[in-house]
Amino acid sequence: MTDHLTWLQAIVLGVSQGLTEFLPISSSAHELILTRLFHWQDAGAAFTAVTQIGTESAVILYFRKDIVSIISTWAKSFKHAELRKEPEAKMAWYVIVGTLPIALLGLVFKDQIETTARNLVVVALALIVMGLILGYADISAKHVKGESDLSWKSALIFGVGQALALIPGVSRSGATITFGLFMGFKREVAARYSFLLAIPAVLASSLLEVKNISSDSYANWPATIVATAIAFIVGYGVISGFMNYIQTKSFKPFVQYRVGLGVLLLILLATGVVSATS
Repeated sequence: MTDHLTWLQAIVLGVSQGLTEFLPISSSAHELILTRLFHWQDAGAAFTAVTQIGTESAVILYFRKDIVSIISTWAKSFKHAELRKEPEAKMAWYVIVGTLPIALLGLVFKDQIETTARNLVVVALALIVMGLILGYADISAKHVKGESDLSWKSALIFGVGQALALIPGVSRSGATITFGLFMGFKREVAARYSFLLAIPAVLASSLLEVKNISSDSYANWPATIVATAIAFIVGYGVISGFMNYIQTKSFKPFVQYRVGLGVLLLILLATGVVSATS
């Protein structure tokens, strides 16, 4: 192992983050698998959180018109009561409410998230179990609800799904979309809300972790910045393609990938090719 994150490692992890953050296959799982498979030192939660700024910037750029409208209408609604019934103002509140579960659980279980949860056995089981649940939700869902059907209750349920993604292998988008499908929302509606919902949670987490990069001799700032920039570029392309894909296609390929990767990971663990912990 090197005593610092190399340029090659930064590039590989940046590409991995960009490719997997928006797909329901868990970016944190892929980061952990890559580091253990190549016997790299774990880049750590701080590196992961900061590189997510890149992918969240891609979300902000992709949905920029929607985000500006949501924030603008929400802010004006404090002065103009008639705007409080507008979909954009409601969406702002739904994002705020949906963020509460992950904020609370993230603070309560911070130590476990950064240690115990990063065990590859946990990751493999999360990939398989949540993959199967996503597959069942996609098959059994009615796919009829639109954004106008969002409510305080559904926002909170979406938020609980997002909170589960604190466990590597679950997938933020995967869990949130799964909960949305179970509630009857269309694939594209669940995905769009999932991406908007992630913005405050990810940015808040990143800001809390930024200070730790400066004191981290391994996950140094230059390499982290490179990984973050790559994650942004790759992530923008992925989110555009993914939103187009789910307009007409199911999540079956992602379910198959998750289960296959989880099973392969268990085999690699059983044969000693990779270790469960760093």
